[in-house]
Amino acid sequence: MTTTTLPPAEKTQPASAPRGTISDRSRAERKLGWLLAGPAFFVMLAVTAYPILQAVYESLFSYRLTDPANRSFTGLSNYLVIVTDPLWWQALGITLFITVVTVAVELVLGFGLAMVMAKALSSIRPVVRASILIPYAVITVVSALAWQFAFDINTGFVNSWFAWLPGVGTDTDWFGGTWTSLLVICLAEIWKTTPFISLLLLAGLAQVPEVLQEAAKVDGASWWQRLSRVTIPNMKAAIMVAVLFRSLDAFRIFDTIFIMTAGANGTESVSFLAYRQTIARLEIGLGSAVSVLLFLCVVLIAVGFIKGFKVDLSQARGEG
Repeated sequence: MTTTTLPPAEKTQPASAPRGTISDRSRAERKLGWLLAGPAFFVMLAVTAYPILQAVYESLFSYRLTDPANRSFTGLSNYLVIVTDPLWWQALGITLFITVVTVAVELVLGFGLAMVMAKALSSIRPVVRASILIPYAVITVVSALAWQFAFDINTGFVNSWFAWLPGVGTDTDWFGGTWTSLLVICLAEIWKTTPFISLLLLAGLAQVPEVLQEAAKVDGASWWQRLSRVTIPNMKAAIMVAVLFRSLDAFRIFDTIFIMTAGANGTESVSFLAYRQTIARLEIGLGSAVSVLLFLCVVLIAVGFIKGFKVDLSQARGEG
């Protein structure tokens, strides 16, 4: 049984349209798209462009906020200092670890929850969806504090409840080591943001034509075959958007680490490193350079996902 997907929609143009030009309908659709999305696009550009350019400019100077008189132009020396420091690579490794682990687990759990929401009885469907989305409505700082209190050696209940598990005891200090701290951080992130992925995947499930599912059943396809060769290929765009958005968000993780460990025990992320250089140490030049490198990493992740999935979102249209 081969993968069943909808054929790509071919753009048809009237015979009067010269080769290499677009039709009046396509031109009108493009104009409408700019009218609808243009204002938000330019507002976001105005809000984000200035801080990015300012960070790039500041990163070219040796500048400490407590000693502004000794500000001097150093070119790319700040970047050289950062990429030759093991602390940068450690923070980058921790950030990538958290991103890969949380996004992978959230994708599996989110897909399962999306199928539950899609298949739930219509009478209880609103209750099921609201229950699943509750964690995403909780503020990240509140969520991090709740998980910290739960795993804290003094105030938490996890040690007493799960003392029967191997390696867990009443005196287990979850925030006393790197890997146990990362475990709690990842669990908090997964609990908080899995509903976000499930919501996006639910929208993708709604775009899978039921006629393809029925055709696969008639052909004798099993549940797994329908899932892997009909459902997933036809919601590739939704999966790409969900994984991309969540990966960008996970790579910028800051508040959960700030609340739980404050970067101790080797749990410092790239965002926390930028915060510590800029706010704690008042090294504006180095902190700006870290921020620029973080921005470049986010851009590379976005480009990598778009190129890797090979999905043209402008052509991904739902079927009525």
